[in-house]
Amino acid sequence: MKFNAVIFDLDGTLLDTIGDIAGAANAVLESMGFQAHPVESYRRFLGDGIEVLARRALPESMDDPADVSRIASMIREEYGRRWSASTDHYPGIRSLIEELRGAGIRIAVLSNKPHDFTVLMVRHYFRDEPFNPVMGLRPGVPRKPDPAAALEIAGILGIEPTRCVFLGDSDNDMLTAVSAGMYAVGAGWGYRGERELLENGARTVLQSPGELMELMGLR
Repeated sequence: MKFNAVIFDLDGTLLDTIGDIAGAANAVLESMGFQAHPVESYRRFLGDGIEVLARRALPESMDDPADVSRIASMIREEYGRRWSASTDHYPGIRSLIEELRGAGIRIAVLSNKPHDFTVLMVRHYFRDEPFNPVMGLRPGVPRKPDPAAALEIAGILGIEPTRCVFLGDSDNDMLTAVSAGMYAVGAGWGYRGERELLENGARTVLQSPGELMELMGLR
């Protein structure tokens, strides 16, 4: 099948952000007298937005929604001070984007990261790449794995969902793709691993970004 668009997840797919996210969350936890987590633990905490990340990082006894929301706001504020400290592109991502652009493939971003951070980071790390649209988590729009935002992107692009590849590194991404009728492709270099991706609907799992061009018959 011919594909005309690729929708990318952000964290764990385009950008390796885990160090800065873990640093922000751990700084807040330690300021409140809680134990910090190893960076690797955040592989399981990420993917569902800051509120869920806060809930997962906090002790089980801290389960009051108001407390979780307050701490999530603190993590968001701290992340705003350090979001670019160590974050970088995954190897091969920049060249993949250039090849897709050269082949006339439309590219977009859909993340469960807050919308303002998503737009800020795409603009900062991909200044010359035409990602359009770029969508993070927005008020009134359900987060992945609900397919609403993915289908919204397909509508903006004017491309049938079946002609869209959805590339991401988590169960949420694969479930979103399946629900939206898109071609689910796992980013094996990301945070969750091949097994989770395949169990949640990945049609294939790539080990490096350049393999996408081969999958799409563009190389």
